[in-house]
Amino acid sequence: MEHELYLEKLKSSINILSDILDTENYGMCIVDRQGRIVVWNYERFFHLRASEVLGKPVTEVLENTRLHIVAKTGKKELFQLQKINGTNVIANRIPILYHGEIIGAAGTIIFKDTRELGELYSRIEKVENSFKAYRSEIAQMYRAKYTFNDIHTENDKMISLKEFCQVVAQSDASILIRGESGTGKELFAQAIHNGGASASYPFISIDCAAIPKKQLEAELFGYEGTLFNGGETKIGKLELADQGTVFLDELGSMSLDMQAKLLRVLETREFEKSGSNKKTVFKARVIAATNEDLEKAIEEKRFRRDLYYRINVIPVQIPPLRERMNDLPRLCRVLIPHSRYGYSRKNLNVADSTMKILFQHSWPGNVRELRNVLERAAIVCSSQEILPEHLPEYLQKYNSGPANADGKSAYRQEIENLERRLIQNALQNNHGNKMEAARQLGIQRSLLYKKISDLDIKTDYSK
Repeated sequence: MEHELYLEKLKSSINILSDILDTENYGMCIVDRQGRIVVWNYERFFHLRASEVLGKPVTEVLENTRLHIVAKTGKKELFQLQKINGTNVIANRIPILYHGEIIGAAGTIIFKDTRELGELYSRIEKVENSFKAYRSEIAQMYRAKYTFNDIHTENDKMISLKEFCQVVAQSDASILIRGESGTGKELFAQAIHNGGASASYPFISIDCAAIPKKQLEAELFGYEGTLFNGGETKIGKLELADQGTVFLDELGSMSLDMQAKLLRVLETREFEKSGSNKKTVFKARVIAATNEDLEKAIEEKRFRRDLYYRINVIPVQIPPLRERMNDLPRLCRVLIPHSRYGYSRKNLNVADSTMKILFQHSWPGNVRELRNVLERAAIVCSSQEILPEHLPEYLQKYNSGPANADGKSAYRQEIENLERRLIQNALQNNHGNKMEAARQLGIQRSLLYKKISDLDIKTDYSK
């Protein structure tokens, strides 16, 4: 009959695989629909040869068997505990179908004894503990240092921003932090990480501008060992950040092809390492930062619009220092005792005259520039007070110094003398023509008229 021929073919196929099936930890027995044994790969388990059992009812060979029942009901029974000859085994019983008709059943034993299952569980537990220890070590190596307590401010706008970030830290949505260089974008990113559920997991920071474009893919995704790389394997930053946060600094500098790959990761939550066709699940939050005008970059085709919308789920804009100058005194008190170069000056203060100079500067380098200025001052200052002369030369221009007889500082007087000479030379070169003089000086004619009046400059340079 047709189904019997099929069963014979199945037996033949299994005999070909007998070397694989007949192992210490795996065995198979197949019965026909009458419950007679047609395949026997249990020799190592029960010390019975196939020649001794083939054709016999399975109930006469295996106690407590249910293979003959499965061959009738067609219902599979998986991971069942069965005691045979005093030995506990884990058995699977699966019906064999041919064109929808039950023609037999297959039974498998995966473990020789449940004690082996315990041993395997013990080995798995050891591996899991090692993996947990490994992950814990990674989390310590890539730990976010800063929290919201490290964001010092008395500015209303910054206080509102800080409170907003404390709320969004509880979600796992992508965040785009924008702000000028030196405003503290990574400080906010670390605080958000530590303020959420991922605080005990790694915080992986990647400076997209500092890594060459050809190496960025390897840094992000890693690679498997192949003949082309000498068998070396590298774990990528996306994988290291498992359960934690990936911080992509200077995102705007990422090449278009890498932008496409990053977008794919964010959409599918998986990626492939170079040299591998296996998918790696991506389970981390993404926080990106940039000081670029991404909208302009999109118009200039340098940044993908779809990635922008995918990463800009929660926008965070950090104001520059010049827009929160009331934070200067507090920042000075915080930054001075925490020098990065070992110069701890806890009792060092900023003199009032020095603070006046700091308030006059526009701080294009923001808090980073302020930190550098204070560290430099702390190093050269031998007293307990930072004075104007301890500041860098480029800030000395704000130092009024002693006034002259007219009430003007020497600095202001020198500037006026320089302006007067430049305007006089321009007027003389253009025979008193104010329009041409303004063009030569690169200023508006209205400003030239104002300077001529303020500086009391002679304007008759006609031939």
